[in-house]
Amino acid sequence: MTPDERRNGILKALEKTETPLSATKLARQFGVSRQIIVGDVALLRASEIKIFATPRGYVLNRDSGSQKHTIACRHESLSLLQKELYLVVDNGCGLIDVIVDHDLYGQIIGQLHIFSRHDADEFLSRLNKTHSVPLSALTGGVHLHTLSCPDEDSFGRVLKELKKAGILFEENF
Repeated sequence: MTPDERRNGILKALEKTETPLSATKLARQFGVSRQIIVGDVALLRASEIKIFATPRGYVLNRDSGSQKHTIACRHESLSLLQKELYLVVDNGCGLIDVIVDHDLYGQIIGQLHIFSRHDADEFLSRLNKTHSVPLSALTGGVHLHTLSCPDEDSFGRVLKELKKAGILFEENF
């Protein structure tokens, strides 16, 4: 298999799945090292194919015509992080990313692609297993999310529930 054939195979694998594919899984599938896959994905991205690296693996950007909204949130505990994630997905929206404004580096964006409680639980499990901290820990809990929502009603429900939980960041915070 040539490198071009492998990259086409990676793209086809990403097109066929709705769930993230890890570099390790792709490496096994194509009989190469994980680092070869990372390089292949970098080359695919350089050719303007929108592939995102999430905590669970690579996903292809599928702009389904859903509405994108940016919200500001604030919380400092992992229990509120879980509540935030659940409130968003339980009300029909997905979390595309998390964004923080760092004093030194400026805007830092972490890809999430969390669309279900299962996705949220996997993210939280990896957070615990790797002894990592959320990006929001860099900014006193303040962070932004880009949400993908099927309609305005879903977005409205998310805002209402996050506000009720004290997670939505508002001017009077």
